[in-house]
Order: sequence, then C-alpha cells, then structure tokens
Amino acid sequence: MTAPQAALEQVLAAAGLNPALAAAVTITGADPVLPSGFLLGTAGAASLGAVGLAAADLWRRRGGGAQTVAIDLRAAALALRTERHVLVDDAAPESPWSPISGFYQAGDGRWVQFHCNFPPHRDGILAVLGAANDRADVAAKVAGWTAQALEDRLAAAGMCAAMLRSGEEWQAHPQGRAVAVMPLVEIVRIGDAPRRSVDHRGAGNRPLAGIRVLDLSRVIAGPVAGRTLAEHGATVMRISAPHLPFVAPLLLDTGHGKVNAEIDLDAPGGRDRLHGLLADADVMIDAYRPDALAGRGFGAAELARRHPGIVLVRLSAYGEAGPWGARRGFDTLVQTASGLAADEAGGGIHDRPHHLPAQALDYATAYLAAFGTMVALARRADEGGSWCVRLSLAATARWLDALGRVPDRAAAFAIPDPARDAGADLMIETASPFGRLRHLKPALRMSATPPRWDRPPSPLASHPAEWPAA
Repeated sequence: MTAPQAALEQVLAAAGLNPALAAAVTITGADPVLPSGFLLGTAGAASLGAVGLAAADLWRRRGGGAQTVAIDLRAAALALRTERHVLVDDAAPESPWSPISGFYQAGDGRWVQFHCNFPPHRDGILAVLGAANDRADVAAKVAGWTAQALEDRLAAAGMCAAMLRSGEEWQAHPQGRAVAVMPLVEIVRIGDAPRRSVDHRGAGNRPLAGIRVLDLSRVIAGPVAGRTLAEHGATVMRISAPHLPFVAPLLLDTGHGKVNAEIDLDAPGGRDRLHGLLADADVMIDAYRPDALAGRGFGAAELARRHPGIVLVRLSAYGEAGPWGARRGFDTLVQTASGLAADEAGGGIHDRPHHLPAQALDYATAYLAAFGTMVALARRADEGGSWCVRLSLAATARWLDALGRVPDRAAAFAIPDPARDAGADLMIETASPFGRLRHLKPALRMSATPPRWDRPPSPLASHPAEWPAA
C-alpha cells in the first residue's frame, strides 16, 4: 500500500515539482473508504492535494499569504464519484447509463464491455451486431463472436467497446506498453510568448481570479477539470455544439461555476467565433477524441501560433501514442481494457467482471488536469511561453494500479456503498435553474481561499458566446 503522502509526492514529481512540498498538505483518514480493493481515497487525496498546493502557490504569487491545505480520505474518495451524490428537489436524477451498456460474454467465454450512453454509439453497436435495442438480443448476438474479433470490429467502426483483460495481458499489449512510458502528467512548452502574470487582469480574492478557461468537453473528466478550476476562481465557459449528444444528468454535477455557450465549429463563422474567444482566454480544455479539434484548426501548434500564451489541456482515453492513440474510450472501458475490472472481481468475491465503485479514472484525471493547468500558468508567469498539459485515463489507471491494494480485500468489499445523500457534513444545497440541488461540497480545505462555486449549474447554450464581465 502506498501512503497518501507518498502518492502526493509521486504526483508532484510527475509535474517536475519538488516532492518534499507534499509535507505542506495535511491528509487524514485511511483506505478503504469505498467497497473496492484499490486505494481510491489515497488517489483522490493525492490528486486533490496537488490541486491545493498549486492553488496556494498561485495565491502567493498574487500577493496572498501562506495558508493551510488539508483533505480527508473520506471526502477524497467521494470526490471520485460526485455524480452519484446529487439530489434534485430531494429526488435522484435520471440515470445516464444506457440499458445496453455493460458486460456481455462472447462465444469464447471471454467478456466484452459496451459503452452506449450516447445514442450514436448504441446504434452503431446494434448495427454491427444486427441486434435489436434489447439487452437479451444483444447478448445472443455477442455469443456468436469471439471477444477479440468483436472488439476489433467495433473499433474499426469507431464504436466504444473493450475486451476484458487481466493486468498482465494489458502490460503485454502494444497499447499497454505505450501507456507504460507515458507520464502521469505531461507539461510541455509548445511555443514562445511573453511572460504573463497570474493576476494580469487585475487583483482578485481567489487564486485563479481573472483567468479565463474555455471548456470543450463532455461527460466527466474534462468537465470536472473545468469545474475544479472554477472552484478556485477561474471564469469557465463550457462550449457545446447543437449536433452533439450530451448526458444531461451529468450537467448537474459538472456544471458548477460555469457559463454555458454554444458554437458549431462546422457552421459558417463557428471557428472564427471560437478563435475570437481564445484571443482573450488563458486556457482551453480539449477532451474530445484525439485530433478531433486539431482537424478543425485547434491543434497545439495552431493555437500556440494564433494565441501566444495559451495553455492547452488535452485529455484522452488511452493516450495520444500507440495503436489506440485515436481510439474513443470512457472510464469504464479503460478499467476493462487495462485489467482494473478483472482485478476488482476480487478473486471470486464477484462472479463476473466488476467496475470500481467510482468513475475514479475520470475524476482523478480531472483533478490532475486542473493541477497541471495551474503549474503551466505558473510557468507562463515565470518564463513565458505557450503550454500543453497532456493526460490520459489509461495513465491514471496505471498509477492507481501501482498504488497497491488494501490488505483485507474481503473486508473492503463488505463496506456499504455510500448513500446518495452522503452525510450532512459533506453536502451543501444550491438553487439552480434545474431545481434545488443537494450535492457534495468541494473536498479540499484551504484556510485563506476555500474552494467554492460562484455560479450554479445551468442548461447548455443558456449564455452568449462572450466572456462575462465578471
């Protein structure tokens, strides 16, 4: 088992920072917190602790004093699944999970998982299988394939699926080998630009006050990265497109602190509108399939050329290198492909593949992305330049796997899964256009600049595509 403080040291070292800085974060509690053999509280505390250290550094750069940073493993573990702890007018929101999503056993006895929460992905998988929109019919059709052949066929069709692998199989796989040499957090200079202080838009009482972030993302990892930056004072604008499907219930979780605008990059003038926003932005989050935005003129080299000083944050499922570099993926699929879901079956505790009791790869990657963004902003202030922060769910999975396991897995799996109302000490209420929300408050504790959201979640396209005055 890796201790939480040591896990935080690993995160800092991955970003090129002094691991000894981890001593400034007070971490309390111990794993297990959730019914899992993995050290989910440790991963959450380390990734959020890094966010706190980076935010405290930016606050000092603005002339603020030192402050304490603390987190408890119970709050940190639940911070890896905040979408499961939302109530709207005291009722649970609609589940985002499609009935067709999940595990199926192929004809060779191996398992394959489908991710069908977006209708085009569901319809594409049904078309390949020749199946009706019915789980029993899908299962019957899957039984006529081998798992590997079906994974290959669906990947060729651009669909979202993964064959269940053990950790050893993933480490021997060409993509697993590519992931093995990827940094947990990669921060690279992509162009020259003058130095720009973190308070270049004036004074503020938050670490990221005045920093403008364009959030081009869907689902969880990218949106939570933007939400985390908003917690520390950034002005975050999420950009959606009218033709792209969206998992509406997740907006209740990931939409805190943001304004929501809409731009169609394939419509006349759409790309010019986005470049217009980028001309006065500090950060752009790109969590679409690798090269989807680059193909429309928003790749790293083009952004650095047209918008010197930009910090580009790129999140992918399997990393940008290797044979799966352009493959679509989601948290649960990466768990399945990389061996986590096989390991989580617990040596017979579960009778089938089992996902983590949290979208831990999504959330941990999101917090690591927010941390990397703040480090890049500090480097821009020190030495100038345009920067790119790269992360992947697969690299986060490798890190989580390497943290170790709880000593008594049977006892860990016996822990009750926390209720949607996680407890009065961790929950707050927010009035929103969707109704009265009850949800988890920010898990990180900072004495001088406590994280908070200044805006409630709002519907997509409910704001103009222009930077708000404040």
